[in-house]
Amino acid sequence: MSTIDLVILVVYVVGVTIFGMSFAREASTPAGFTAANRNLPGWLVGLSIFGTFLSSISFLALPGKAFTDGFAPFAFSLSLPLAAWAAVRWFAPLYRSTGDVSAYAYLERRFGLWARLYAMTCYLLTQVARTGTILYLVALALAPFTGWDVATLIVVTGVLVTAYTVIGGIEAVIWTDAVQSVVLTLGAVVSLLYLLFAAPVGPWEMVATAKEAGRFSLGSFAFDLTAAGFWTVFLYGLAINLQNFGVDQSYVQRYVTAASMADARRSIWLGGLLYLPVSALFLLIGALLYAWYAHAGGLPTDITPDKIFPMFIAAELPTGLVGIVLAALFSAALSSIDTSLNSSATILMSDVYLRFVRPDADDRATMRFLYGASL
Repeated sequence: MSTIDLVILVVYVVGVTIFGMSFAREASTPAGFTAANRNLPGWLVGLSIFGTFLSSISFLALPGKAFTDGFAPFAFSLSLPLAAWAAVRWFAPLYRSTGDVSAYAYLERRFGLWARLYAMTCYLLTQVARTGTILYLVALALAPFTGWDVATLIVVTGVLVTAYTVIGGIEAVIWTDAVQSVVLTLGAVVSLLYLLFAAPVGPWEMVATAKEAGRFSLGSFAFDLTAAGFWTVFLYGLAINLQNFGVDQSYVQRYVTAASMADARRSIWLGGLLYLPVSALFLLIGALLYAWYAHAGGLPTDITPDKIFPMFIAAELPTGLVGIVLAALFSAALSSIDTSLNSSATILMSDVYLRFVRPDADDRATMRFLYGASL
């Protein structure tokens, strides 16, 4: 990794951390820490939702998947407009009308305490697993560039994202997610342009090679639920995205931060619809990576799909572009981890601390608990 690339990456990471910490005053009360005092604009919340959809999993796995299987995962993205419509029609009005910051307080009133505790536990376990996976993947990708081992990178990334999440609360999470989603998209666009115009052959020949190899295929359209064809992936995506918009604290909490119902609805449409072209962008990168290495002599036989894009970044991108793309990869990780940390702390506060331990806790005691839970 060149000095220029390292400077770009470090400046970005430090800048995001300082930017997130600048929201300390807004996060000094429980309402500010968990709901940003319910006054954020829809476009900002929408960019944050979009950033939550993306992660280092998307950044590495989607190009790797397209490299081997083509555009089949795009059926997942195509289910988003339907799920977003359901969220705009039912989920956002429901959760905003309750006044709760927890997605699961309503479940207790509707079905009983068991439902609230069951959903809360499943959510927390999912966030632990998801955060661990994302931290591992971003460390795995950055290790060859920085010379640091994977464990050290996991600790450093975790400390940085925890710092601004604890100090800045949900408003820091949403603002940094918005910035990170822009940086992430920029990194993907830079990679795509380089693949098209710096390839061993012309851009149209690159596209033709990928097309001939079936890398733009959406999979079989036969309705066979025993195979990962188009309809299976689409139905899976619909189920997962309805879960995200309907019962996932990471999304529901954002509806609450919006300044109005109109802003909440706007944020859902913006976040959901932005993911369609950007997920297609990452899949297109994977398809073109196949064409690149088909013309450049192939890949090592032992490489796994999720390492193909990092290998391309290391071996092919020129100085300067490497730093931009790595900053984008780091953005993808941070925008998912900070969300998990804040949302999980919010759930522990609302569904455990204030529900069972200290229902009469004042703001000062509640803030101490939120800081501790985040850490």
